[in-house]
Amino acid sequence: MTILFGVLGYLLKRFSLDVAPLVLAFVLGPMMESSFRQSLIMSPTGSATIFLTRPISAPLLILAVVVLFLPIVRRRLRRRFGGG
Repeated sequence: MTILFGVLGYLLKRFSLDVAPLVLAFVLGPMMESSFRQSLIMSPTGSATIFLTRPISAPLLILAVVVLFLPIVRRRLRRRFGGG
């Protein structure tokens, strides 16, 4: 396990990738999975539409999608209009 994480750390440094998101995912992942399961159990039909029908979760999901794709859209617009 130590060798595996050593190689992973080396590769992350070699390709100039930040380690913080990996650590956050490693620490918060199990808690998020548990909360996700609880939400699905609370849903009357057990479907994931509960995340789109609640007044707080739907805008947060939309905001997350926008933030996720914003760098890609910016890069394409920059290429298209020659903005550097």
